[in-house]
Amino acid sequence: MYIVEAGRPRPLGATPDERGVNFSLFSEHATNIELLLFEKGTDTIPIQTILLDQIKNRTFHFWHVYVRDLKPGTHYAYRIFGSGHTEITGDRYNFNKVLIDPYCRGITAGLWQRDDAISMVDNVATSLRSTVIDISNYDWEGDQCLNRPMSESIIYEVHVGGFTRSPSSHTTHPGSFAALTEKIPYLQELGITAVELMPVFAFDPTSVNRTNPLTGEALTNYWGYDPICHFAPHPGYCIDREGLNHINEFRDMVKALHKAGIEVILDVVFNHTGEGMRMNRRLVSKGLIIASIIF
Repeated sequence: MYIVEAGRPRPLGATPDERGVNFSLFSEHATNIELLLFEKGTDTIPIQTILLDQIKNRTFHFWHVYVRDLKPGTHYAYRIFGSGHTEITGDRYNFNKVLIDPYCRGITAGLWQRDDAISMVDNVATSLRSTVIDISNYDWEGDQCLNRPMSESIIYEVHVGGFTRSPSSHTTHPGSFAALTEKIPYLQELGITAVELMPVFAFDPTSVNRTNPLTGEALTNYWGYDPICHFAPHPGYCIDREGLNHINEFRDMVKALHKAGIEVILDVVFNHTGEGMRMNRRLVSKGLIIASIIF
């Protein structure tokens, strides 16, 4: 069992150092919180469950805990206690729903079944997982933003998953950040000065509840315009499926594009998320702070 200390409220998310990992989460109206630690992203039983103390582990609306000797690569999630009387308070707390960290830098979806996030049953065996990632040790090799004036920019809009999807792209890992990097010579031949990437943040491909009217095949969310985590790259665009290297795969692409004289612009979606629209699925924010935000 890991030794647990009070921790600190900032920064939000999971922050590793040489002694362990600090976890911090904002939830204004939660009455209690459990932190679940998993050895692997596909484990259904936590290696340790930590119940946060309402006095020791809370500062204002920030819940925090420090876990000694915990290492990057550990997977984790949360359970939130609180009111479920949405009509009265606006909150949607449900202890049976296992939630990812909105500030995590990587997620895994190996167990994910979206419909289980609706009902009152426990979904620990089919929920998403956050990954503890050390973002401090990446070598940017002196990379800087190019800061080219807009008047001199030629912007090429790109869907990372679709750009190299065809076998004709001749890339090693089609539909990934790495594959886009392989196509830099092609982008240079086009004469563009910047790529505007359509949403690259984690989203749920299974969020579409429709079928192809011709074939009956289930449709998927291709575009990614309803993110579930704004700080984690979309796992489907990464080679590493465990989440530990997701953010570095994205960084490698950005650094390579900059070296080639190509700026990177991100299409960021703030006005709606993967928890909006249909029914009451709880993946992250809807189970944490629904009364504090608007979808």
